[in-house]
Amino acid sequence: MRVTINRLETSATVKNGGRNAADVEFSPEKDRYATSRKKGPWHWILSHFLAGSNKGILAVVFATTIITANLSSFVMVVIRNAVNDFLGGNIEVLIPYALVILVLSLIGPCLQIVSFMMREVLAQRMERDTRREFFGNLLGKSQSFHDQQKVGDLMARTTNDVRTLNFLISPAISLIFESFTALFVPVIYILVFFPVQLVIAPIGFAIAFIFALRSYIKKIGPIAGQLRMEFGNLDAILNESLSGIEVLKGCAQEESASGVYAKVAQRYKEAYIQQGYVQAKYLPILLVAIFITLGIAHGIVLYFQGDLNLGDLIAYGGLLALLRFPTFISIFVFAIIRLAVSGAERLLELMNKETEIGENVGGISRKINGKITFKDVTFTYPGSISPVLKNVSFEILPHQRVAIIGTTGSGKTTITKLISRLYDVGSGSITIDDVDIRDFALQSLRSQIAHIEQDVFLFSTTFEENISFGRAGSIEEVQAVAKLAQANDFITATPKGYMSEIGERGVQLSGGERQRVAIARAFLTNPQILILDDATSAIDSETEDKIQQAFQNIMKGRTTILITHRLSQVRWADLILVLKRGELIAQGTHEQLLATSEEYRKIFVKKFDIDIKQLLAGSG
Repeated sequence: MRVTINRLETSATVKNGGRNAADVEFSPEKDRYATSRKKGPWHWILSHFLAGSNKGILAVVFATTIITANLSSFVMVVIRNAVNDFLGGNIEVLIPYALVILVLSLIGPCLQIVSFMMREVLAQRMERDTRREFFGNLLGKSQSFHDQQKVGDLMARTTNDVRTLNFLISPAISLIFESFTALFVPVIYILVFFPVQLVIAPIGFAIAFIFALRSYIKKIGPIAGQLRMEFGNLDAILNESLSGIEVLKGCAQEESASGVYAKVAQRYKEAYIQQGYVQAKYLPILLVAIFITLGIAHGIVLYFQGDLNLGDLIAYGGLLALLRFPTFISIFVFAIIRLAVSGAERLLELMNKETEIGENVGGISRKINGKITFKDVTFTYPGSISPVLKNVSFEILPHQRVAIIGTTGSGKTTITKLISRLYDVGSGSITIDDVDIRDFALQSLRSQIAHIEQDVFLFSTTFEENISFGRAGSIEEVQAVAKLAQANDFITATPKGYMSEIGERGVQLSGGERQRVAIARAFLTNPQILILDDATSAIDSETEDKIQQAFQNIMKGRTTILITHRLSQVRWADLILVLKRGELIAQGTHEQLLATSEEYRKIFVKKFDIDIKQLLAGSG
């Protein structure tokens, strides 16, 4: 167990709140793409292309593509020789020529199969690696980052924007390389095997094609970005509507939600129509027809002048026809590329945002005792201008039970989030066992703090996996803590017991049942600091009576922070903190605060609707 850290090695990190430019709250593995992400989408994409054995796969794809393009052009040369020999009366060579053409025609598709397989492997690797990288990056972001994001938009980026990178390789980039190979290889064959003047038409087309393509890419780029953005908006609205479907239906706002979704869908449709307009005006399709016509006309003129025989003319026309493939394929391939680049830009937009809290891997990692000290803490949520906490100072001793009370918005929950370092303080300091929490390794700190909140989140898996989420435990341990949390009875009443699926977010459970599962989870993690944020708010009085003894058991030997208005829980706290509008206005025991704090008395007079004299008498 490591108790100290090398201050020389970590001093720079500690001064900066436990982070530097490369830090995140969580990093599943060494991030090999951190540098390339800062250099833009193409550099990042290329770094994935060339990672590990991908270079070998790329070499196979390029080699097979070049060979296939050469075979297609060489077949035209063989046809030229066959026609010329036939017209010259050399009929016996036709069968050998036919066999050569057959063999070449079979080799080409075989190589294409190899190329398709290799590029698909590369494409799937690209999607797998970028998806894992993006998800890991999201896990490493601070809570303040996630507070400002729409879940639907994050899902759109994780699924569809990452998916476009798959299409970028297969078919987009593979077809582009194939297209440009099919564009320039015929030109080379014309130069080698035909009169040099016949190269005028294909070279003229290649130049015109490149300029027209540049204009097309410039126009299609903004539209592709708009398409990706509107798709993200669609997903965000869909996610929000389905997540709040109960409220939406309860307020009879189906028509309103449908109208909002229809407006975004209309913008998405219009962006696609705009893309169609640009593609409809795709100039290279017209250019290839013009230049093929001019090239054949030029060949006919040379034929009648005696500078070209019939076999040459036929083969030349076949080589010119090969130019149609890169022309027609580029109309949608470059649209895919622009969509993929826009998707990469959207991914990098989030991945390149620096997190405000670093995991501080080299920090202190040891068991804590639970002494918590706030010293002049002021905190403002990111994006807000009004501080939630103002110069808050208090000290909690190890194993104390502390209740925090105050009106809504006074900063009670914020204090607990700062203790777990979900956010960093704006000014002042927070220490645990007299050590600044930024000096702790983040994983070590948070693994020793358990939260049970009013709004419990459960995963769409089994009871057993939800309870053992914070710490892996045997089924016997899970059952034991479930009994302590008074959850065993309703769990065993389900068809599969602890192996029963509870539905998304625990939708099949009542509020009280969800909270008892969360309490069981906290029991199993055996934290040194326990935070109960209105944890019994959804539990009926009878059930609450049953779990009070369980609470007494779990509170023993650990620091416990209660956010509650239940007098039965507050009055027995070792220390009570009274907050009002972000300021700590009083602290002490129940009896002390009744005698000295007017705000504390007001809270209970209003809560229980009893006379202040009766309340004071009851405290005695």
